[in-house]
Amino acid sequence: MSGPLNKAFENDIAILTMDDGRANALGHAMIDALNAALDEAEGKAKTVLIAGREKRFCAGFDLDVMASGPENVRKLVSAGADLLMRLYEYPLPVVMACTGHALAAGGLLLLAGDTRIGTEGDFRIGLPEVAIGMTMPVFGIGLARDRLARHRFTEAVTQARIYGPADAVAVGYLDEAVPASSLLETARARAAALAALQQPAFANTKRKERKVTIDLIRSTLKADSATFDGANSR
Repeated sequence: MSGPLNKAFENDIAILTMDDGRANALGHAMIDALNAALDEAEGKAKTVLIAGREKRFCAGFDLDVMASGPENVRKLVSAGADLLMRLYEYPLPVVMACTGHALAAGGLLLLAGDTRIGTEGDFRIGLPEVAIGMTMPVFGIGLARDRLARHRFTEAVTQARIYGPADAVAVGYLDEAVPASSLLETARARAAALAALQQPAFANTKRKERKVTIDLIRSTLKADSATFDGANSR
């Protein structure tokens, strides 16, 4: 493997598998690789499937960078926010195959996808920021408010509750949880069904559906990024 992301194109589906050999942290290399793959997918695919390595979907932002000083933190979190918003607005359908733990920015990756299918098992999914002394950024709150069940929003975000896959479905991080042995098959089938939707009708409707959240995050992102110092973001 030459980088943290494996790419494959199968039957109009761009399959992007995150695998840094560890916890699939979102560092600059992973973010850059995902952005480059999304560029390529727009010209070669009709839908995108993003998966993680076995038992690890994404553990959040790279902790080495997050401990390296405020300026480095701001650069990484801002790059991560841009990636999340790109996925949230992406003109092609995006299916997330949650292969295991998805915490902090990993939880936000799920919220930025269109369809989220997770694996059953002893895995942790959620936003632990407040529990470890970090203030949630506006882009994280906005994505959570849009995708999570309204009556579970406060416990999930402000109270930093972490869930197993079954509860993650009820809360809204996942749409479905299936046995690990059938995860990728199920995700591919869903991606194929979404690929059949007509364009640009899908992209236009997705943009209209999410316009309120997009406008809020885009209008506050620059000012909010000034607070990303390692104590306020992850």
